[in-house]
Amino acid sequence: MTKYEMVVWWSDEDQAFLVEVPELPGCMADGASYEDAVRNAQEVIALWIETAREDGREIPAARGRLLYA
Repeated sequence: MTKYEMVVWWSDEDQAFLVEVPELPGCMADGASYEDAVRNAQEVIALWIETAREDGREIPAARGRLLYA
């Protein structure tokens, strides 16, 4: 299970739930249901990290809960 923040929202344009992982640039997923979108995001996060390792790129540490004013 990932510890990265996931931002999930419904897109009328796409007719799907979209997930963005702000700590991992370009890491996004979608799904027909909220659960599918989160599950797909978990897979994309794993692939993002695997690719970053293969390319020798830095993998950001999960920041945990972000605080907003």
